[in-house]
Amino acid sequence: MLKVSIRKRLNTFELIVDLEAGNEIMGLLGPSGSGKSMTLKCIAGIEKPDSGLIELDGRVLFDSKAGIDLPPQERKVGYLFQQYALFPTMSVEQNLMTGIRPEDRSANRELLENAIATMKLKGLEKKKPSQLSGGQKQRVALARILLNRPQILLLDEPFSALDQFLKWQVQIELFELFSNWPGTVLLVSHNRDEILQLCDSVSVINNGRNEPRQSVTELFNNPKTLTAGKLAGLNNFSRVRMVDRERGVVEALDWGTQLQVEKMKENEDYCGVYSHLVEPVTSGNHSSANQIHVRIVHSYPSLARRTVICATTAGETGMSLMTLSMSEEEWQQWQASPQHYICIPPKDLMLLSK
Repeated sequence: MLKVSIRKRLNTFELIVDLEAGNEIMGLLGPSGSGKSMTLKCIAGIEKPDSGLIELDGRVLFDSKAGIDLPPQERKVGYLFQQYALFPTMSVEQNLMTGIRPEDRSANRELLENAIATMKLKGLEKKKPSQLSGGQKQRVALARILLNRPQILLLDEPFSALDQFLKWQVQIELFELFSNWPGTVLLVSHNRDEILQLCDSVSVINNGRNEPRQSVTELFNNPKTLTAGKLAGLNNFSRVRMVDRERGVVEALDWGTQLQVEKMKENEDYCGVYSHLVEPVTSGNHSSANQIHVRIVHSYPSLARRTVICATTAGETGMSLMTLSMSEEEWQQWQASPQHYICIPPKDLMLLSK
């Protein structure tokens, strides 16, 4: 169990992190510069918080009040840097040897061979890092970390240096590795797909503040804040004003219309809807609830579907763009209509705080 409750003053904001993670893969999802990597560095002991507590499986790694600040080598933390930090003049085998703890040196050959087999590095033992692909470098770095028998794995943007196809391969390999990992994995990313594919839980972090831990499913189905929604892929949103809480009616200020909401919340600053849940209205009936008159701005094919950019012009801010995703058949029918309306089902409209 990892427990983190720390503060650290940075150049543009104060990092305030409060999170717990068990034997799971937990994602820290946030935009660049939000404090994700600094959080990992504080856990690993590379950076020192100004105050707070970091505890791992009952061991105190950092406690500002008690004056405890264990050095990185005593924390039993495996940290995978974005650029892997391999020694360029050493072979794969030599790089792996640096990860074996002193008390394990008597069994170093057996440990080394197991690590090479586990991470699929057979035949690469004598190669230097410059002779390896991005995926191979990452497997060497992970093997070196695992040889040190860490209690927790910290992965900082582990796929940032990989191309799309290689990223997919490495994600599959990591998923297999994590399925047998008995401890905590903390994965930093700004990519929602990586979080969705690999993580059990997630905490959104933005401008130095992290939101409460939630399941990955909860994040995508019911984001709490606008930041969380954007990171989850929400690109249709508007400022909102409450009209009738009992009836579930709000005014979408940027879309210039009143809308019905099925799931009300105590605090709401915005409303939003995923592009694939916005429905093109192809019938002649434009009088039902949650319909908005729009103008088509642009469209382009996206895999087996069509992405359509529309504009609403009735809102307080003038033109506000919305994105739809529909089948090619729906697109052909919809674009042929003399006027274009969309419908946002009340069950799919979400309310979000700032």
